[in-house]
Amino acid sequence: MTTTHSRPTIDEPRVWIGCLACYNDGRLRGDWFSAAEAADVTPRQIHGGRATSHEELWVFDHDNIPVDGEFAPMDATGWAEVYDEVGETQWPAICAWVRSGSYVAQGDTDLPVVSHFEERFRGEWDSFRDYAFELAEDLVMFDGLDDDHTLVRYFNWDSWISDLEGDYVVERAPGGGVYVFAAL
Repeated sequence: MTTTHSRPTIDEPRVWIGCLACYNDGRLRGDWFSAAEAADVTPRQIHGGRATSHEELWVFDHDNIPVDGEFAPMDATGWAEVYDEVGETQWPAICAWVRSGSYVAQGDTDLPVVSHFEERFRGEWDSFRDYAFELAEDLVMFDGLDDDHTLVRYFNWDSWISDLEGDYVVERAPGGGVYVFAAL
């Protein structure tokens, strides 16, 4: 089957849309599409340009969408809208946030609320420990104290960092680092 849909970027969400009636009859009939165009896919497209009485389409597989299972093509379009809103650079981070299970969803959907993501995202770090040291510096925890001050010399960094981590969600990032999110 020849399609005219555009090629998605490497991390852009895409979906395999198939004919539900054909699937229920034991035949796989469908194709890959960008999630952005999923709601506009027609049964005629899925059936190679031929007219068909089959009306219901379904997303049977997907790439770069951080949830499991099947869903309606309209839901795929929602993921494309989230992708467009956060952009290619932030997409892996919001996917990690969703996969963590500790995210805010739009109503009764699996779609994340982007404003809540932006509010909670603390960036990508080599480790949570690196994030904690930067936070301590930003909080000027030892401002005005010399490096040889007793409080500075004997501060228990490991204990503080361990306690601090309970206030955050830490997920692996591509390339070996971690994404850090403020916990709900």
